[in-house]
Amino acid sequence: MNTSTKPATTFRRAFVPTTALAQAVSFDEHMMHVALTDGRILSVPVVWFPLLAEATPEQRTEVEIGAGGLSLHWPAIDEDLVVANLLAGADWQST
Repeated sequence: MNTSTKPATTFRRAFVPTTALAQAVSFDEHMMHVALTDGRILSVPVVWFPLLAEATPEQRTEVEIGAGGLSLHWPAIDEDLVVANLLAGADWQST
């Protein structure tokens, strides 16, 4: 007779970064640069994001930094990015 019991589930709070928060976004010909509040600048190829790659320079500058720096949103092209995913190096082709 098996008398083992499953351990109680421990609830943990979700990790919310406090230093890797976006404060500004800029673009050059091939890259998107996200300035973080901790001083780092994260640069990723624009071609990773087809909607941004096809957007006009004016549309790219109309970015909204949301959730205290956790997310990026471009209303004109309906594009949303999560800063943590950019930091993790999420492979956009694998999804």
